[in-house]
Amino acid sequence: MKAVVYKGPFEVAVEEVDNPSIQHPNDVIVKVTSTAICGSDLHMYEGRTAAEPGITFGHENMGIIAEVGPGVTALKEGDRVVMPFNVACGFCTNCVEGFTGYCLTVNPGFPGGAYGYVAMGPWKGGQAEYLRVPYADFNCLKLPEGKEHENDFILLADIFPTGYHGCELAQVRPGESVTVYGAGPVGLMAAYSALLRGARKVFVVDRVAERLQKAEEIGAVPINFAEGDPVEQIHAQTEGMGTDKGVDAVGYQAAAGGGTDREEPATVLNSLVRTVRATGMLGVPGLYVPSDPGAPDEQSKQGMLLVAVGKLFEKGLRMGTGQCNVKRYNRFLRDMIIDGRAKPSFVVSHELPLDQAPSAYDKFDKRIEGYTKVVLHP
Repeated sequence: MKAVVYKGPFEVAVEEVDNPSIQHPNDVIVKVTSTAICGSDLHMYEGRTAAEPGITFGHENMGIIAEVGPGVTALKEGDRVVMPFNVACGFCTNCVEGFTGYCLTVNPGFPGGAYGYVAMGPWKGGQAEYLRVPYADFNCLKLPEGKEHENDFILLADIFPTGYHGCELAQVRPGESVTVYGAGPVGLMAAYSALLRGARKVFVVDRVAERLQKAEEIGAVPINFAEGDPVEQIHAQTEGMGTDKGVDAVGYQAAAGGGTDREEPATVLNSLVRTVRATGMLGVPGLYVPSDPGAPDEQSKQGMLLVAVGKLFEKGLRMGTGQCNVKRYNRFLRDMIIDGRAKPSFVVSHELPLDQAPSAYDKFDKRIEGYTKVVLHP
């Protein structure tokens, strides 16, 4: 089958690889109909992880079940399904408690597994024609038959639940004000989720015009940090108080601002500490890593950032962190899509065949030609 294979920094190729097969009675094989490129994939693509050439990328996957293992009971051939990016067993201590992003079974020696991602277990990615799904009864979310909502449902694999997770970590409530740093796909989903949860005002901070425009179109207030300190801009619109809650949808590759592309890994965290009012809450679904070979300083290379903990403590701020446990949210978010209460596909900027993946990675990484969220159709 064809698959997107990592070759080295800034290079992927569509190559012929072996088809997946049933390896355990609880496996299914999914014929992939949609698979999305994630901002997290860019970390590997740019050589900012320990990823070795040969990885098949793709942790945002949906499709039609083509083959069913003999131990699978709730699924059948022909079912339309979407899979959380988390590979999880469903029965370990963390899974039972709802922390499926930190499964203790699927990646021995490390809590958490994912498709097609470095250090997240042996699971092949789904930017391919077929995908093996383990513990399928637990990991597959069934969808209505047909092709309706394809670009909405694919976002249930990762970014819609992850954006919602950022709001859950910050405990966003109706009537509150929220600042979201980052207007990439997860940031836009966090802003959208805050509005779905009843936030009265949502600020979205970025500098890419097309992304800020999307934020404005859903009812958020765009803040361009290239035009001045975003904290000061937000304080000017909140009578100096700041917002009730804040979400970091950027992570460790944050730009310093001030007309430069220089990275400053802690800048968003420190900006949130300044932005959110005293006793407010911060949700941090943005990715931070224990090591970063491309970091701008020695401390950051070891995953240690200079964060204003004293100010965070002084203001009585509370912070929640960590990757999304997709299964906590994907079922009710699916139902909101089906009932017309949510339509997250507004973030999808491009739909392309699988063989255009190398070009899509290049343009997405460069933030050009309006590339915000790319969905590949094998």
